[in-house]
Amino acid sequence: MSTRHVLLGLLAGGPSHGYDLKRRYDERFPQARPLAYGQVYTTLQRLVRDGLAEVEGTDSDGGPERTLYRSTEDGARELAQWAGDITAPAPFVTNEIFAKVVVSILVTAATEKPGAGEPVDPAALLRAQRAAHMARMRELTALKSDPGADLTTVLSADYALTHLDADLRWMTTTAARLTTLTAEVNAA
Repeated sequence: MSTRHVLLGLLAGGPSHGYDLKRRYDERFPQARPLAYGQVYTTLQRLVRDGLAEVEGTDSDGGPERTLYRSTEDGARELAQWAGDITAPAPFVTNEIFAKVVVSILVTAATEKPGAGEPVDPAALLRAQRAAHMARMRELTALKSDPGADLTTVLSADYALTHLDADLRWMTTTAARLTTLTAEVNAA
């Protein structure tokens, strides 16, 4: 996710302080990777530097001084361009679970040699990963079932559940093919 563009999108609603942008980010993207305040302010400084946002003023409201930011016309154009661009499917599959399965096969084969590490059973790895995925799916399903859940939270949970389900299907297929995969990895 592009923090730069998400902040521009949040600024499209009108001028805001960094604190307010962080709070609205948390509300709109509840299942996303958390955004640190430092990242908000660093990104805002870059947006100002690049002419996509500008400082509208500062106020203190009796507390510490806060800077108010607003999007510029250039920022609105870049946001529209970004939002309208089709996100290309990833050209390469880089899945940490897949990498761990292959590495566990390599480590298991290498443990027959002196000085090698401890073997990792790829089937056990897939079972443990499946259990972790299932636990996360139960959490997300409960989150969706909460009568107080807003639509943003429900849609975010749906997105995550779909991806977790795809991972589970891949794990089932891979577990069924472990013998063949092990033979191929060891033959290489």
